[in-house]
Amino acid sequence: MKFPVLHLPFLPAAGMAIFPFVLIKYSELKNDRQIINHELIHIRQQIELLVIPFFILYLINYLVNRIRYRNHDLAYRNIVFEREAYSNDSDFLYLKKRGFSSWVKYFRSH
Repeated sequence: MKFPVLHLPFLPAAGMAIFPFVLIKYSELKNDRQIINHELIHIRQQIELLVIPFFILYLINYLVNRIRYRNHDLAYRNIVFEREAYSNDSDFLYLKKRGFSSWVKYFRSH
């Protein structure tokens, strides 16, 4: 399935996924397979959770991590959805072989 990639220079991060769009800060990232794959992993997570619950869980997980680690970067990197995406964004076949709700196992691997 193809999702539109939009260039938004004001984006606060290099890339972001908001179903059904992959958003990128720099136009040259349209050709960066790893960042696009990372964001497509998030699109799949959003589809599985019917989009809105994904963002609610994402925020709750970030807030819990922020209290736990007392550091924004550590809190962000340890969001279960980010852990799955960062662990697999260089595997360009990952989305073909990924099981349903694979992000759940990243709760247990802390």
